[in-house]
Amino acid sequence: METESAPRSASAVDRMFRLRERGTSVRTELLAGVSMFLASAYVVVVVPGMLADAGVPHAAATTGVILTVVLATFFMGLYANLPFVLAPGLGGVALVSVTLIQHEHVPYPVAMGMVFWSGVAFLLLTLFGVRQLVTRIIPDCVRLAIGPAIGLYIAKLGFESAGLIHADADGMKLGDLTSAAALLALAGLVLVTALSARKVPGTLLITMAAVTVVALPLGVAQLPDTWVQLPGSPAPVAFEVDLLGALKPEYLPYLFALFASEFFSATGVVMAVAQRIGLADDNGQFPGVNKPFLVDSVGVIGGSAVGGPSVTTYLESAAGSDSGGRTGLTSVVTGGLFALLLLFTPLATTIPQAATAPVLIFIGLSMLAGLRRIDMTHPTDAVPAALVPACTLFWGNFGTGIAAGLTAYILVKAAAGRFREIHPGMWAMLPFLLYFFATSLH
Repeated sequence: METESAPRSASAVDRMFRLRERGTSVRTELLAGVSMFLASAYVVVVVPGMLADAGVPHAAATTGVILTVVLATFFMGLYANLPFVLAPGLGGVALVSVTLIQHEHVPYPVAMGMVFWSGVAFLLLTLFGVRQLVTRIIPDCVRLAIGPAIGLYIAKLGFESAGLIHADADGMKLGDLTSAAALLALAGLVLVTALSARKVPGTLLITMAAVTVVALPLGVAQLPDTWVQLPGSPAPVAFEVDLLGALKPEYLPYLFALFASEFFSATGVVMAVAQRIGLADDNGQFPGVNKPFLVDSVGVIGGSAVGGPSVTTYLESAAGSDSGGRTGLTSVVTGGLFALLLLFTPLATTIPQAATAPVLIFIGLSMLAGLRRIDMTHPTDAVPAALVPACTLFWGNFGTGIAAGLTAYILVKAAAGRFREIHPGMWAMLPFLLYFFATSLH
């Protein structure tokens, strides 16, 4: 009986995930799932830490983030049958925790309400198939600048958390580079860059672990009292969503910023990884393309309910595909490993900011690569594109950065007589963008 049950079990898994059809095996998918987990496990430390800086209870944030990753990744694997890992995007988390809660003093439930509505917008666009329309309205030069803008924002958070820079009334200044935390962060940045160049699996996790080990004897990090314990209650963050408060007119630009980061991040990663595993054509299109977008949008909505803001498909999904992952079984394995972390949440309290800072800086600076896809030879494209990351960094406000780029695009194209390059939908956005400037720069 045992010799018959194993083939039957393998056959059931094969049929469920279409392993033979995609030229893979259970063993390959298992290894790919482990690789994808190692590449993305850092989010369990980095994201709750960012939320905790905004006053969100760390234990509840950690549990909420892990639950979000597990449920969204399982959904992707079982419904879309794709090897993708989903988690709260660092750009969206930074917008929620830093811009909205810390800088603009927006209550946490209102911020999560904005995340909810951005997910609803994403879901509606997916269900009605109007993704291409939104892509056409937003000019390419501004759209391609959103990723680098998020990257600069994330890198700045890393510099600040490590004490490499600090802000006062006179602007940003150089921090104390002789402090133990700053030196550890700089060493971590060198290490993560070197490991990434050598294409070492689990680079980000290895870097955080190495820096933490060195930080312990220096007093920068402390061991927890216990290694294994039941996960913290998500009650402080669960269903803390103010749907009506999030719809105030002054919050609409931030709704757009959240939607834009989730929408374009999901689009780019899904298309890139699908092409890498041979499912998509040269234009990134493949049968069932709406399934992963549906998972993304539902993940955003569900994440807002359990404390995991701005869920998106992670670029670290490429670690799974590069290891041979071709089906949703890879995602199921990754989700299962994240579920095990619910019993080891004390580990998250051990890892200091000096260990997460180099990861943030590295990820942020890596996102600047998107600038090379922008035609910087023509000023009517170059200036609006450059304003998105510049205004995001200078004004510390991602929504302002996008609004600056879009407004500049309309004005400079019109002044240059290039009216045909302005989508009609952009003119309808102009009053809204000008209103945003009046409120955000007040």
